[in-house]
Amino acid sequence: MMDENLTYYEKGATNSMRGSMTNAQVAAEQLSFMNKVYMWMSVALVVTGVVAMYVSSNIALVKMIVLNKVIFYGLLFGELALVWYLSAAIEKLSAATATGMFLFYSAVNGLTLSVVFLVFTRESIASTFFLTAATFGIMSAFGYFTKSDLTAVGSFAIMGLIGVLIATVVNIFMQNTFLHWIITYAGLAVFIALTAYDTQKIKDMNIIGNEGTEEDQKEAVMGALTLYLDFINLFLYMLELFGGRKR
Repeated sequence: MMDENLTYYEKGATNSMRGSMTNAQVAAEQLSFMNKVYMWMSVALVVTGVVAMYVSSNIALVKMIVLNKVIFYGLLFGELALVWYLSAAIEKLSAATATGMFLFYSAVNGLTLSVVFLVFTRESIASTFFLTAATFGIMSAFGYFTKSDLTAVGSFAIMGLIGVLIATVVNIFMQNTFLHWIITYAGLAVFIALTAYDTQKIKDMNIIGNEGTEEDQKEAVMGALTLYLDFINLFLYMLELFGGRKR
């Protein structure tokens, strides 16, 4: 019986099914699982993009979101609450509920991200998206296929992320341009590293032998959420560096 104190993904590492399967069978199930993770991540990105584009084309709606601080910060904190709740309650939720919450989160995120269409040109948003997709693809493939343990890289990236968050909050008050660019480059490096680390973690912690079950679907949703967040943050930092602003 699995230790109830283990985290959701750590339970996968204890699964005894690995010992009764050949390496080829394990690899095939991991590939099938990761395909589901990438599929749900892609669906969420499409939802976010469609919502962001629709909202950006409706000036009244954009003004209501951006100019009304109650609504804007309510959406931001609501997003954080959704991610926290989904992560904390995943084992108690049904697969359908978890999937629905993930897609709802991606839609809400599209509301707040609609502002990028007001700041940057559509051409630069499109080119930055493809640059992000290429970078994400390369780093995720590296995390999937490498034989090296990326735990140390992940720990360093997480510490870097904490530093970036603290520096970002500080710079809200300082408004220092030099610090802003340091944060941007550091944030980009952090999420490049996290993409590889998270991919390896999701692949290795997949519970072998439960393919097609409710648990398998919830694992895929949580993996998709993790990689979705990596992609979105990678995109935003790249947009800050390479995006063309409207005049």
